[in-house]
Amino acid sequence: MKTTWNRWMGGTRQLTLPRLAMAAAASLAVALALSACENVAGFTQPSLVRFIDASYIAPAVNVLVGGVELAANYGEGSVSNYGTVPASKNAVIKVTAATGGATLVTSNATLVGGHQHSVFLTDNGAAPTSYTVTVLEDQMIAAAGGHSAFRFMNQAPKVGPVDLYIVPAGATLADAILQATIQVGQTFGYYNFTSQTVTIVITPTGVVTPKFVSASLALKGGEVETVIIIDSQLVSNPPVNVVIVKDVPAT
Repeated sequence: MKTTWNRWMGGTRQLTLPRLAMAAAASLAVALALSACENVAGFTQPSLVRFIDASYIAPAVNVLVGGVELAANYGEGSVSNYGTVPASKNAVIKVTAATGGATLVTSNATLVGGHQHSVFLTDNGAAPTSYTVTVLEDQMIAAAGGHSAFRFMNQAPKVGPVDLYIVPAGATLADAILQATIQVGQTFGYYNFTSQTVTIVITPTGVVTPKFVSASLALKGGEVETVIIIDSQLVSNPPVNVVIVKDVPAT
C-alpha cells in the first residue's frame, strides 16, 4: 500500500486531470483498505469476567464461563483475576467440584462486550444444599474526584439481614448513621461517599453488637470496590467473613 501511495506522490508535477482522477481513486482504495484493517466485519469486543466464591458450604471448585476456565481449585472467599471471555447473550457457566468433577450448578448469562462482570457462587445455607450463580456487571470507571464508590453484597444466609455503617475516623458506632439494611442475596450500591479514613461496621439488623469491623481504610478518592459479606464456618455465634475486592484502582 505504501509503495503505491509513494509512486503517485512522486509523479505529482506531471499529473494530468485523468491521472489526478486515477490518483484520487487509488487514495480512496488505500483508505478503504486501511479502514478494513481496523474494522473487521462481525468483530465484537470480548467481555472481562472474574469469579468470586461466596459459598462457605461448597467444596473447592473449578469454573468454566463461555468455555473459558476462570478458576481452578477455588474455595470460599477466593477471587480470580479478570479473564477474557467471548461476549455472548447466552454464555454457559459451569461450576464443578475440583475433586471428582461433580457438577454443582450450571447457569446461563449475558456477557456484554467491552464490559466487566463478576460471577458469584452462593448457597442456600441449609440442607439439602443448593447453589446459585449470580452475574453482576461491574463499574469500570473510577469514582468522581474526592469520592469513593463501594458495592455491598450480603451472601450470609446464616447471619441473615445486616445493617451497614460507614464510620469516619474519630467517630463511634453510636455516632454513625445507618447506611443500609441489606437482605440476604441483596446487593447495595455502588454507594458513593466522600473519601476519607473510615471503618466499615456490619451488624445483624437491629443489633448494635458488630459481626464485623474492618481495619481503618484510608480512602484517597476514585476507589471502586465490592464488599462481599459471607457466612463463617464457625458454629457458635459466628461472625461474618468479609472479602473486599477492587473493581477499579484508586486514582
